[in-house]
Amino acid sequence: HLEKTKAEKNISLTMETFDYRGSAKTRSLSSSVTDSAAAGTALATGERTSNGAIGVYMTDLTATFSYPKSITELCDERGMLTGVVTTDETSGATPSAFSAHESDRGRAEQISMDQLNSDIDLIWGAENGYVTKAEAEVNGFDFVSTYSEMMALPEGGRSFAQFNNDLWTLEQSDDSTPTLEQMTMKAIDVLDDTDEGFFLMVEGAHIDKHSHSNDDEKMMEALQSFDNTIASVLEYAKNDGETLVIITADHETGAITLDGENYVFTSGSHSAANVPVFVYGSDKFINGGEFVNNYELTVRVAY
Repeated sequence: HLEKTKAEKNISLTMETFDYRGSAKTRSLSSSVTDSAAAGTALATGERTSNGAIGVYMTDLTATFSYPKSITELCDERGMLTGVVTTDETSGATPSAFSAHESDRGRAEQISMDQLNSDIDLIWGAENGYVTKAEAEVNGFDFVSTYSEMMALPEGGRSFAQFNNDLWTLEQSDDSTPTLEQMTMKAIDVLDDTDEGFFLMVEGAHIDKHSHSNDDEKMMEALQSFDNTIASVLEYAKNDGETLVIITADHETGAITLDGENYVFTSGSHSAANVPVFVYGSDKFINGGEFVNNYELTVRVAY
């Protein structure tokens, strides 16, 4: 029972304090219920595609003739530094949508090669078994696998992190496992090194993962970890005065429904429900409870 859990833990979410709020529709081109690959592609490129596809058009899944540029690629062309931070494996669907172009989200090895061959400056997440120190370094990345190595990275450098799989927890368990908040704030420190600015995508992947298993305790812990990250990012943005922060989800998971006084999971899968959007820094993107298509958010940022 999610509402009871939230009340017992006295959770107050930073994202709910944002002035500009709305909702986004999440369907893919192939289904009213999207998967993470298609939803990530919509958020990353401003183009909808079929479920399972990563950064490619539905009409050209193998990218034989063309593929939509991601916001990371567009920002790179403008001289901005770019990065992706996730609690998922670095080849997971959402980080892949911002850093690769493949017909199938399951092609983790090829997705990793796309990422290594990309111009992105920073990709940090859980290890997937396909990215080695030697491969990262030959492609111009510093390879990191511990908190200490991450914190020692210089500003403006390129890096590829392969941490263990406990990144979603609220507190650091050992030197090998930074929290999402620690990763995010260090990533900002690394990327905030040019007058042109930076783009960073941050994913708290375990909100979805624990919703799939209907584990409300762990889901709420992952949500709190993500919101702690938002609090630190918001403080940075307020001090900086020139940073746009957009918070949303790629889809809803668990078909959460009000049952009496409590919200409960009614499914172990995704649903077609709209997802919230919170914005700090501009009223250009969402305002007054506006409903938008998920791909419109990226279009508004890019253009």
